[in-house]
Amino acid sequence: MHQAESGLGGRKEASAVAAIAIRQTTIDDAAVIWQFIQQKAAFDREIGAFTGTVQTSVEKLQHTLFGDHPLAYALLAEDGDRAVGFALYYFRYSSFAGQPSLWLDDLFVDPAHRSQGVGAALMAHLAAIAQTHNCTHLAWTADARNIRGLSFYNRLGASITHQHGTACLLKWIPPNLATNHYEG
Repeated sequence: MHQAESGLGGRKEASAVAAIAIRQTTIDDAAVIWQFIQQKAAFDREIGAFTGTVQTSVEKLQHTLFGDHPLAYALLAEDGDRAVGFALYYFRYSSFAGQPSLWLDDLFVDPAHRSQGVGAALMAHLAAIAQTHNCTHLAWTADARNIRGLSFYNRLGASITHQHGTACLLKWIPPNLATNHYEG
């Protein structure tokens, strides 16, 4: 997300989890984002969902996420001073709906902090951002072998709209976006 567009800047906002704070990232967080991308890639390799190599770098993230024209945005979930999760997202635009949607590219929570509300807090924050930008929905892909992740998304109310092999396309219209949804 763009810091300017999100209206969140770098300030922390309390989530539903008492000790967890969700905040928009700054350029100073590029190394932390890179570490989370590496951890997510390792997780994806473990379940057979990724066989390539991560080609990004801290420098690429600084340029593409925090340059003059950011291409994507990231949130950090923090427990005190420790980053315990992140979400990387950007906006897509539908010419038919005349509205954007939010595409979630990555969601990762440190294994020691899973099942403690961190993922739900990140998703709730993304839903609030989507509402601010008049998005119709949030969408992302998940591997069918990520049973725990798919179960989490199902509990949120997301649904698989398409599946090709092990790639599942998910769509979520949180209650706060129900009035934004294109009816045309």
